[in-house]
Amino acid sequence: MALELTHDQKMLQDTVDAFLANEIYPYEEEVDRTGKVPIDLGRQIEKRSKEVGLFSANLPESVGGGGLDYRGMALLEREYGKTSHALHSWIGRPTEILLACEGEQREQYLLPCVRGEKRELFALTEPEAGSDVMSMKTNAKPDGDDWILNGSKHFISGPKMPDFAIVFAATGLDETPRGPRKQITAFLVDVGIDGFSISEGSRCVSYRGYNTFQLNFSDVRLGPGQILGEAGQGLEQAGKWLGMNRVWVGASCCGKAERLFDLSAEWAATRKQFGQPIGKFQGTGFKLADIAVELRAADLLVVDAVKKAEKGIMTDSDAAMVKLFCSEMLHRAADHAVQIYGGMGLMEEMPIQRLWRDSRLERIWDGTSEIQRHIISRSILRPLGA
Repeated sequence: MALELTHDQKMLQDTVDAFLANEIYPYEEEVDRTGKVPIDLGRQIEKRSKEVGLFSANLPESVGGGGLDYRGMALLEREYGKTSHALHSWIGRPTEILLACEGEQREQYLLPCVRGEKRELFALTEPEAGSDVMSMKTNAKPDGDDWILNGSKHFISGPKMPDFAIVFAATGLDETPRGPRKQITAFLVDVGIDGFSISEGSRCVSYRGYNTFQLNFSDVRLGPGQILGEAGQGLEQAGKWLGMNRVWVGASCCGKAERLFDLSAEWAATRKQFGQPIGKFQGTGFKLADIAVELRAADLLVVDAVKKAEKGIMTDSDAAMVKLFCSEMLHRAADHAVQIYGGMGLMEEMPIQRLWRDSRLERIWDGTSEIQRHIISRSILRPLGA
């Protein structure tokens, strides 16, 4: 890894590696084969992650979290990236936007999530509003002091059925120099409330066992205490979390690429053809070299973004560059790994095919590669008046 580790960070890395070896890796094949994480296994991961101090490590100590800084979180997410998202997601990392909870919301939503007593979903994406958030159709209209919520969300992911959802809905319009712009508000919506139905959605070939949910709202009545933060400021609040999350996705991609590299290097050194290890042939050895170079570059890009975030100067473009390069680097590494393994790379008995399938999703969620390129190009052209 390109990030030089302090003594404490090395201890954190060793703790995470030991946890993954004991609690996660042994179950990867079973979960991928069955497409689900048994609830007892999920609870075991949850329990033991609390025992070693990994649960809620992303949140500040002031609310009961682990208080990891940005460098610690980059290290954590990089190690988690080496394994199944369906399994390591049981190590709770509550959405940072919950830090906007105030008053009774803290006892009802934030603190139970920190303790692992509740789980939330971050519900932004809709069937016709994925990357195009301003096409959001889910809306909430005022009714006295209350709000009436209608609409739907899909591709909302989580390890298990949640206790509540952070739901983003259009609540009005703002006039801007570029024309009318929807006001988006975040609401805290409890599962089981009248008019709110939730079910498991389509199954994905990447990260089998990690659930997607379909959420539907029909005249759901919400009180003023269900607004998270300020009305109309939902996207601004989410943006503070989404940018950093794209850096964590980049770090996760680096971890997975390192695992693919290690497996491929071992195979290339031991698999023989024409009387010698296949790694000695340039067609194979050069693939390893390419993975190594791109992985180093991706790690350094993560390090750069983390340093900027620590200084409070990281931009949306910085985060987009990390997400774009790291996810596409992983795509190339996974493809090289399959080619190095040959036919065995696509056999279910080997982990390569699973890592290859899992890698494909990284270029889509948390903003597609095309969206990241749009963010980057916009940051270049807007200052020039275009």
